[in-house]
Amino acid sequence: MPSLSRPTLLIVPLMGFMVLTYVVPFLGVAAWSVTLPEPGLGQYQAALTDPLVLSVFLRTFRVCLVVTVITVGASYMVTLLWVRGTRMQRVLIEMCILIPFWISVLTRAFGWLALLSTKGILNTWAQNLGFLAEPLTMVRNEFGVVVGMVHFLIPFAAFPLASAMRAVDERALLAARGMGAGRTRVFAQVFVPMTAPGILGAGLVVFVFALGFFVTPAILGGGRSVMAAELIYLRIFQSPNWGLGAAISVILMVTVGGLLAVMMRRARPAAPR
Repeated sequence: MPSLSRPTLLIVPLMGFMVLTYVVPFLGVAAWSVTLPEPGLGQYQAALTDPLVLSVFLRTFRVCLVVTVITVGASYMVTLLWVRGTRMQRVLIEMCILIPFWISVLTRAFGWLALLSTKGILNTWAQNLGFLAEPLTMVRNEFGVVVGMVHFLIPFAAFPLASAMRAVDERALLAARGMGAGRTRVFAQVFVPMTAPGILGAGLVVFVFALGFFVTPAILGGGRSVMAAELIYLRIFQSPNWGLGAAISVILMVTVGGLLAVMMRRARPAAPR
């Protein structure tokens, strides 16, 4: 039997940890989905036919798609300054990217609640200055959920984008400028396509993170914009139906895995014959 190489031996503990912390719990949840309250696939049938569950799934994917588009677009501009800006701009952007990692998601969510609520800072200032007669409703709806999620996820999109931007060959940009292309055309037709892998990676990271959000939608949505993770929590802890909650979890995991597989397959360059 051939001996394992040293790099493989170094990976074994990590793989064991991943199996114990992810695979085993997921298999346990999958077992609940077909055994509780009685053996069978009844919980999957209920999950796929219940109008409430289907509406939550549609809302979850719609919000996650909107969050992904806004986050990647905003992160692209921020990362562009981080990678290609002046020294002062790079330092400022780096602080804006790294400091949010030191603040918990719960603190950020309550901060946005204090800022956007009907009696919050923005509405109070706008009314005192005469810009608004009535306060705007910016929380307890999808708008507040999207704002909070985008704010949290921008730093996670910045790192794959920065890696792709730093890998751009400056000679290609100089060649395009030498051929007479303007700055806008070089950016749109040369720089952006060369950073496409980073855009795809950032989109995948943001979308997957967004699908599992619980705290931010629960606080800023106020129970009116329930997403999949919150529905799973409600089905398991508040209206005890562990089988249905487990079935929803498995459906969400399989859907995410299928989407990632399709997107990665389409993004992979064709191998030369």
